[in-house]
Amino acid sequence: MPTSGTGRRVAIVAGVRTPFARSGTLLKDYTAIDLGKLAVAELVQRTALDGALVDLLVFGTVVQAVTAPNIAREVSLLPHFPKTLQAYTVSRACASANQAITDAADQITLGHAHVAIAGGAESLTQVPILHSRGMSDVLVAASKAKSLPQRLGILAQLRPKDFIPITPAIAEPSTGESMGQSADKMAKLNGITRESQDRFALRSHMSAALGTDDGRLTAEIVPVPAPPKFDSMIATDNGVRRDSTYEQLAALKPVFDRLYGTVTAGNASPLTDGGAAVLLMSEERAKELGYTPLAYIRSYAYAAVDPAGQLLQAPVLAAPIALARAGLTLGDIDLIEMHEAFAAQVLSNIQGLASTTWAARAGLSTPVGEVDFDKLNVMGGSLSIGHPFGATGARVLTTLCNELARRGQQFGMLTVCAAGGMGHAMIVERA
Repeated sequence: MPTSGTGRRVAIVAGVRTPFARSGTLLKDYTAIDLGKLAVAELVQRTALDGALVDLLVFGTVVQAVTAPNIAREVSLLPHFPKTLQAYTVSRACASANQAITDAADQITLGHAHVAIAGGAESLTQVPILHSRGMSDVLVAASKAKSLPQRLGILAQLRPKDFIPITPAIAEPSTGESMGQSADKMAKLNGITRESQDRFALRSHMSAALGTDDGRLTAEIVPVPAPPKFDSMIATDNGVRRDSTYEQLAALKPVFDRLYGTVTAGNASPLTDGGAAVLLMSEERAKELGYTPLAYIRSYAYAAVDPAGQLLQAPVLAAPIALARAGLTLGDIDLIEMHEAFAAQVLSNIQGLASTTWAARAGLSTPVGEVDFDKLNVMGGSLSIGHPFGATGARVLTTLCNELARRGQQFGMLTVCAAGGMGHAMIVERA
């Protein structure tokens, strides 16, 4: 079995998340820091972990709060941990939690840590709204004024256009294309039909509804008090539409390319609030402390493509690297979790893994292989459960490890696409 140079395996002990809620709804009064704290506190509680044993806390987020940019440090200040716990924040767009997890795993592999908590959180309700450049320049100049008349004179320079705020855009700075526009482009380039997207989205909702009803998904969730009265609990994801039908999805109009597009609100993941965290340990420390891991990290890889091309196709390049590092093929994999940013993206990724063209781009003589849909996203995915950018990677890993354990199967693979043309893949092995 491939191992690190130290021979130290990284154990995934447990994972917990908050409910995922569409932005502007049930979790709108919680900040990303709040959501991160809720997930981490529950993780410590469920595992009966002595917080003093944690060596490292790494957290991912995408839309950072200007007033508290190091979300990891704020989460680490929970009373469960000593104030000396080192903590830092990472960002790799939609793979931010994955970056946090692999950063923490690397530190364990190197022997720099034995116990780590990693994950991420996002509030896409509470995003920072920026002043225009003109407003900022005037306010800075006014703050330096030495008298009231001078300050009023500077403020008088403001014009109506200066009051127009700037909101964060889910678009590529390098191309100006939104992720939805990129997904539409991928659908056209790869011949992904509107019908196949809508049917895949329906599959996601029906699978997530089943996973919720039988308790598999809710077992991963810490119930959260519902604002503003906090007199009830939010215990499930509110994006799962169990009453959806193909006909309803097919009736929705395209959102991004209104004339020729196929991406709609129904086959795209919603903007979502939520937090998630996983507990990682060295194999030796887990045994010393009496923990039975869910799984071990076998390998991982990151890759990137030109953002001006197929923005969300990089998992197709990351997956063969992760498989090779694990000494496995796609046929060896028992369960697959693919982040569902858009149905068009997932179907393009699946097509790419079976493509000779993409195999050549990855330096392979043959394609990675055909994805077995019976192994794929068996409890739905981001299209239904939701996608808090900074948290999704930890949610996907937790779901994959739990389901491997329930089924008694050996190998799992997860993939995550990310803005900037980036992609991630990880192989895990059931403990």
